[in-house]
Amino acid sequence: MDRAQKEQLVDELGQVFESSGVVVVAHYEGMTVAEMQDLRAQMREVDGSVRVAKNKLAKIALEGKPCASIAEFLDGMTVLAYSEDPVAAAKVMDGYAKKNDKLVILGGAMGETALDVAGVKAVAAMPSREELIASIVGCIAAPASNIAGAIGAPASNIASILSTIEENAA
Repeated sequence: MDRAQKEQLVDELGQVFESSGVVVVAHYEGMTVAEMQDLRAQMREVDGSVRVAKNKLAKIALEGKPCASIAEFLDGMTVLAYSEDPVAAAKVMDGYAKKNDKLVILGGAMGETALDVAGVKAVAAMPSREELIASIVGCIAAPASNIAGAIGAPASNIASILSTIEENAA
């Protein structure tokens, strides 16, 4: 890798570190190519990415970035997982680490907040952006459906009473 390629990689990593909602760092020693491809595929499903980069270049890219605290985790065979959704990358990495003991989560960052292993697991346990949106929409829609039911109920009650009276009269 020549100097221009290294500079380009540092710029790309810098943009990743600035724009990601969460960055998770893990060791991946012993993982096969197929396992890594599976991890990448799972991450793509949630609009996240997995990146293996030289630790020295990643540390250079972290300088002055909000998540600079993850530099301490960049030692050995590390992989970076990131996503714009502050929960998605943590969920995928935590789930994959539970199935594959070769992937060991070291920590991560959400913006300026440093996360240890327990922090990454706590973030992974949170609902995703889509789940939160669905929950909010459900909360907003519930009162409207209750009002519609309450408005329609007297009319249907009157109609059933009238039909009962009509049946009794006949």
